Amino acid sequence: MKIKKNDNVKIIAGKDKGKTGKVAQVFPQHNKVVVEGLNVRFKHMRPKRQNEKGQRIEYSAPLDASNVMVIDSKTGKPTRIGHKKIASGEKIRISKKSGEAV
Repeated sequence: MKIKKNDNVKIIAGKDKGKTGKVAQVFPQHNKVVVEGLNVRFKHMRPKRQNEKGQRIEYSAPLDASNVMVIDSKTGKPTRIGHKKIASGEKIRISKKSGEAV
């Protein structure tokens, strides 16, 4: 998966299209990412004891990784991600727009 935790991403499809945020969690086996403060859902909790109130818990639901694009740090625009081997043999992620390391 080309998207990693703490990447700044822009949502390109869905109800939050056009919004940006930081990746909080990545689920590579399901090809999903959680973006902080976006794709917000509510979980309704029943009261467990008498004289206790129920709750609405707000959480960020996972998005499919194909619906987000990494924001290039140099240009500030969404970009595709590629890989490149450097002289030391290490593999790094690069931006397809600017060619810079992400």
